[in-house]
Amino acid sequence: MNKKVKWGLIVFIVVALVCWGVYSQMPKQNEELSQADKVDKGGESKKKTLNVNALRVKKGEITDEIMVTGTLLPDEEVDLSFETSGQVVEIMFKEGAHVKRGQLLARVNDKKLKAELQRLLAQLKLANDRVYRQRTLLQHDAVSQEAYEQVKTELATLQADIDVVKAQIEMTELRAPFDGVIGLRQISVGAYASPTTVVTKLTRFVPLKVEFAVPERYARDIKPGTALDFTVDGFLETFPAKVYAKEAEIDVATRTLTVRALYANKNALLTPGRYASINLKKEEIKDAIAIPAEAVVPEMGKDKVFLYKSGKAQPVELKLGLRTESQVQVLKGLNVGDTLITSGTLQLRTGLPVVLDKVE
Repeated sequence: MNKKVKWGLIVFIVVALVCWGVYSQMPKQNEELSQADKVDKGGESKKKTLNVNALRVKKGEITDEIMVTGTLLPDEEVDLSFETSGQVVEIMFKEGAHVKRGQLLARVNDKKLKAELQRLLAQLKLANDRVYRQRTLLQHDAVSQEAYEQVKTELATLQADIDVVKAQIEMTELRAPFDGVIGLRQISVGAYASPTTVVTKLTRFVPLKVEFAVPERYARDIKPGTALDFTVDGFLETFPAKVYAKEAEIDVATRTLTVRALYANKNALLTPGRYASINLKKEEIKDAIAIPAEAVVPEMGKDKVFLYKSGKAQPVELKLGLRTESQVQVLKGLNVGDTLITSGTLQLRTGLPVVLDKVE
């Protein structure tokens, strides 16, 4: 190969490389963009169609709820004991039985007190007669006023002594302080009882109290009258109750607020001490437009949804209100009867053709 041919070949290669570099830097036609341009200019290509589910917008109830746990407490409960010491001579209740307020349940030996009462009652007639005679004599100026006042004082003292003995006899009797159910008895007839001896327990569980605690951030939302539902193991139904009281301050150890609600328990179906799963209704709005939370698309600090209109997806900006775990309240942006797209929200674009698979 001579020098001319050799140098000619080198020049050709250099020119070819330069041309290739220039070509590679030149803009090229994008096939996808060309396809989109054809669509915009009325070409034959069509946008992809998306199958979605939808919901007819309507008004309904939305409730903000808190799930907590609690315990069922009796309305009233007390350990029953005698007010005085003595030997138990009679027990007049059956364990587990219903009793009425004031019903006699048990008593200790009161023979000595009753004998003392009889002695005082015997003296009472004589004291009354003495006062009568002294009053008659005083009317005829036969005795002094002082003598008459003395017998009156003796009568009043005797009457006071009688009242004291009667009160002591009452202390030997154990009576029900309220209507309720008697528990298991802890003593037997013949046992010596004192005021520290527990005879049995009396419980009233119609109605029932429901005690629970809520985190401190909800403290202002809970007030008397707040409604709740609760469930207990072994029952399929839910039971309604209403808050009637709460503690005055937050527990500094747990940072929770203790609350109590009241459940009627009219048929005495539930018993105290049971564990309860509580659904607390913080706020209820009866006539609201509520939509599924997953239908809302946050974008640039705004909330929007897509509506189905004439076979296409159209975005609408919303103003939202109350939020729950599954729903949000729409204050502005939707009207009753709108068809809200609830699935495929991340794939939706303005004007995208959609097909409704299911409309609820």
